[in-house]
Amino acid sequence: MIDRYTRQEMGHIFSLENKYAIWQEIEVLACEAQAELGQSGITQEEAAWIRRHAAFNRAEVDEIEAVTNHDVIAFLTNMGSYIDAEVPEGSPKPSRWVHYGMTSSDLGDTALCYQLTQATDIIIDDCKKLGEICLRRAYEERNTLCVGRTHGIHAEPMTFGMKFGSWAWELKRNLERLQDARANVAVGAISGAVGTYSSIDPFVEAYVCKHLGLVHDPLSTQVISRDHHAYLAGVLATCAATLERIATEVRNLQKTDTLEAEEPFKKGQKGSSAMPHKRNPITMEKVCGLARVVKANAQVAFDNVALWHERDISHSSAERVALADSFIALDHMFACLNRVIDGLMLYPERMKANLEMTRGLIFSSKVLLALVDTGITREDAYKIVQRNSMKVWDDVHRAVAGPSLKEMLLADEDCPLSSEQLDTIFDPWDFLTRIDTVFARLEQLSF
Repeated sequence: MIDRYTRQEMGHIFSLENKYAIWQEIEVLACEAQAELGQSGITQEEAAWIRRHAAFNRAEVDEIEAVTNHDVIAFLTNMGSYIDAEVPEGSPKPSRWVHYGMTSSDLGDTALCYQLTQATDIIIDDCKKLGEICLRRAYEERNTLCVGRTHGIHAEPMTFGMKFGSWAWELKRNLERLQDARANVAVGAISGAVGTYSSIDPFVEAYVCKHLGLVHDPLSTQVISRDHHAYLAGVLATCAATLERIATEVRNLQKTDTLEAEEPFKKGQKGSSAMPHKRNPITMEKVCGLARVVKANAQVAFDNVALWHERDISHSSAERVALADSFIALDHMFACLNRVIDGLMLYPERMKANLEMTRGLIFSSKVLLALVDTGITREDAYKIVQRNSMKVWDDVHRAVAGPSLKEMLLADEDCPLSSEQLDTIFDPWDFLTRIDTVFARLEQLSF
């Protein structure tokens, strides 16, 4: 029996052992449904026998497939040998009822969708864990001052907790998408060749799907339409893009020139074979690289939607690689980020130094508004602030000593602001008087 409620390793979900275990369960359930229906000839006793004796051996399936060149037939042959092994000589073989009225896609597509629900459950769990970490760290760093950057250039003061909070909100949206995509892909189909139920009663499909926690495809054409899978792959790609966003921020903050945050660096870890001083953001670089794989695989899933007429198998080979790789990669990416974000090393003193690096230029917007409040036109106010800012900017670029923007404004005859007014304007917390609004909204968030 397969067990939905045991958390499995992602790699195992896409293993042949797990796939064959699901195939076995589907075939047994179909036999039980046929017996309950009472139309095909299989008895309740035979269905019970099949339940007790159904088994498979992967190595034996591989040997049979090497001859048949058909994976489903190889599996059914192997499973049938175990079902019939203890049947008395001369008695009818119960295995004759296995796969009765079914086609390969009934088995393979239903099993694949079940596998995808198993895999998505793990990613949902991963997403919740990272969201909880980001939420916790947002409150921990709620009042840790740092500079905000736009285009990579210093903009205005903010707090580091806002970074974690922004990530938490995005992860919550990803969680909702994952839950929706899981429901969308939780479908099964046992409708026979081209989906007409020509040799199998729809009751069998309903019975199997109910016991697997799936809903039946309302109209399959032998295959379950791949828009289900494409939607899920697109959501996985969106998750990967979110993780890439977080990892990219950590990489940028760890640059020597910035150094406001840093990946955990374990005792005994080495950063470079040539330069012993190096502490590189290797884990976040790995996350960014794997994101490219997951995003690219979404295109494979989109291409798999269009098949010839009612069915071909051009999708099959591609999705066996792309779906498994995407889930395994994304699960690993989440594991990496859970560890790094939970233990992310922060350097508030460096944040303060960076905040002050441009000698007050980051307060230019407040100065502009304060000048407008005095009655100066916005255009004239902009000229006053920009003229003084560019002089400070030149000194900062050349790394030479010089006055701050505040000092420049005090000496500018065109600037009517008093020293006391400028003291208020040049207080970084003056930018954050409404930050409680941001964190009050964050209190609504839960995973």
